[in-house]
Amino acid sequence: MSQVFKFRGCDNCYVAELLTDNTEGVTYGTPKKLFPLGEVGKSTSSDSAASYADNKALLIVNSEGNDEIALTGFGISLDMLAEITGKTFDESKGVFIDTVREVKYFALLYREKLTNGKYRYHSRLKGTFNIPDEGAATEDDGTDSTGQELTFTGIFTEHAFTNGGSAKGLVIDTQYEGADVEGFFDAVVTPDTVKAKA
Repeated sequence: MSQVFKFRGCDNCYVAELLTDNTEGVTYGTPKKLFPLGEVGKSTSSDSAASYADNKALLIVNSEGNDEIALTGFGISLDMLAEITGKTFDESKGVFIDTVREVKYFALLYREKLTNGKYRYHSRLKGTFNIPDEGAATEDDGTDSTGQELTFTGIFTEHAFTNGGSAKGLVIDTQYEGADVEGFFDAVVTPDTVKAKA
């Protein structure tokens, strides 16, 4: 399907803790809303180099590393910030405690809107969040305000899925009308659990 479009929106940013990732399979906790999403961008660490023999380039060697998903949105609640950064939150007092970090892995789910009214649903299967920079400026008579920026560093799963092997994520584009996106944010969709439309 070839259609001209641009990206014109993003929403529904959810995270789910990765509980297990091994040869037997992957399991996740229940997805939770991260924050109202203002902007999202993705870049992938990759490299290509030519290998030479007989005085000419005969082979291209490619490598692919981690993904960096940049998320910008409204302020993150302290309990969610503690959860995604592996810090401590005392719910009884409403206190974020900047403890030694416990490294946790998460899945990241979000949706991008296209100018033709269709959507791309993203399920990033394994990664960690950075500890975000924060800043605020004094109030004045303007309307400027700041939110928070997060970086999700995505890597390949240890588990090899039946459909595609080890994976960093999947994208469902509703222009193709093949995959069922009903309840997409209720559980993490993997290459093996994505369902065809009935």
